[in-house]
Amino acid sequence: MKKSFSPADRAVHRQRLQSQVFDLVIVGGGINGAGVARDACLRGMKVALIEARDFASGTSSKSSKLIHGGIRYLENFEFHLVFEALSERKKLLDLAPHLVHPLRFFIPLYQGGRVGMAKMGLGMWAYDALALFDAPESHDRWSAKESVDLVPSLQPQDLLGGYTYSDAYMDDDRLVFETLRSANERDLTAANYVKAIGAQQNEKGEVVALKARDERTGEEFWIRGHHFLSTVGPWTDELGHQLFKDWQDKLRPTKGVHLTFTRERFPLPCAVVMAAESRIVFAIPRHEMVIIGTTDTDFKGDLNGVRAEAEDVKYLLGVIEKYFPGLNITAQDIVASYAGVRPLVKDDATTEGKTSREHTITTDEHGVTYVMGGKYTTYRLIAEQTMNEILKHFPIGDRVKFGVCQTEAPLNPKVTRDVFQRLDVHTRELQKASKLSAKECRTLLERHGLEAFDMVKSFAGLKSAIEYEAAHAISTTMCLTIADFYFRRVPLFLAERDHGAASLSKVAAVFQSFLNWTDAQKDEQVQALWARIESELEWTQKRGQ
Repeated sequence: MKKSFSPADRAVHRQRLQSQVFDLVIVGGGINGAGVARDACLRGMKVALIEARDFASGTSSKSSKLIHGGIRYLENFEFHLVFEALSERKKLLDLAPHLVHPLRFFIPLYQGGRVGMAKMGLGMWAYDALALFDAPESHDRWSAKESVDLVPSLQPQDLLGGYTYSDAYMDDDRLVFETLRSANERDLTAANYVKAIGAQQNEKGEVVALKARDERTGEEFWIRGHHFLSTVGPWTDELGHQLFKDWQDKLRPTKGVHLTFTRERFPLPCAVVMAAESRIVFAIPRHEMVIIGTTDTDFKGDLNGVRAEAEDVKYLLGVIEKYFPGLNITAQDIVASYAGVRPLVKDDATTEGKTSREHTITTDEHGVTYVMGGKYTTYRLIAEQTMNEILKHFPIGDRVKFGVCQTEAPLNPKVTRDVFQRLDVHTRELQKASKLSAKECRTLLERHGLEAFDMVKSFAGLKSAIEYEAAHAISTTMCLTIADFYFRRVPLFLAERDHGAASLSKVAAVFQSFLNWTDAQKDEQVQALWARIESELEWTQKRGQ
């Protein structure tokens, strides 16, 4: 990509936000906001986007990090959801091969379980059929003995057998950034740490401008536009009450908690689906860690302070003990935890797990469109459907002008499947162009494709992959703080036993150099990082009380 998306660009974008009039103003910089921004920009719209905190800092970086059809939705007979998701899974595997990776899943089945081998077999056939038999691999049936051979750490007692099927895992936060970068190439005006705090309405009660506050400086200003969109996820009701006196709550927020482990402590050849009680918990091996989750409980607390609690951790450890008793996993083995809030739309479901994951797109009497609910996997489709709704409120000429969706094009032209087919060759070439080890070069190529060559050229003089990552994040993802880097640009907090302590001096030096920090500012940033880590892992202190 040619355009930067840096802290310096943020200052330029901030000025544009208050001086120009936009076709579309988006509030919320998670995956849905980024997806609509890209769709609208590719159609030729003049688009503004603001995010109250860092991009992807809410639900969009707290998911199970899966791109999947949703095997569990078959139980609720939500076949249309599964079909949509499987179709989008295929597209995302092509659109972002550096962010979305095929993964094999195994479902063990036990005597006395909710589902037997025959019923699950029908479900597997339905899953493949809804994917139009175009999955990376079709499902397979495994006997009890074959299942234990496949996953040696699995509980063998009362095991009937199991099934394997294909889905994918992804880097949820980076998918947001790549989507925003793609929109930025088409002149998106965007800024993080800018919060919507009020609305100006015309005589018809329609919103014509949003009052915003720069959370970095405290400055308040107005953003003018022809149409306004909320993609703030679980903050929908909070924003609604802030803007309108007559707002009626729309959401049933639920909390989802995940734990992470090292690959060495929790060895798995594939993902394992643990159908605990009425909810499903995944064990997901990734290139850098294993993720266990999620929980699904109603949440009524502070949306900005959601954390894993001791009871959440206890529940997930209990599921692990049930399915992998031989591993003897304890709380001391946990590397990190993270928690997010799902923005589920209110319905008549009696339990959290039964509440539909289907999204809704509505426009209210104030002329504001809202996206609520939905699955990460279908974000591209949700964006297209949102644009179709938004265009209903534009003149016929604009509907024709902006009518064609173009989001099936790759997110980053420098990352294609061909890059990964020639990874060994590119690794050797990158080594020659840099002073990095073969392992570091391969990691950069896997994460950034051929853009890794641009990184070593643009930031010549850096000596490690993590320094290149930091420089790249600052320059291309509007990364303003070390904590934002650790939590959403690279998995240092989630995957490293020391939560990235070994890399901190190098990372801090890059940030200080690129952002012209004083030593005192750098020290303040480091302290803020550790305070954030301690806050995320507060349950570890409570455990000993």
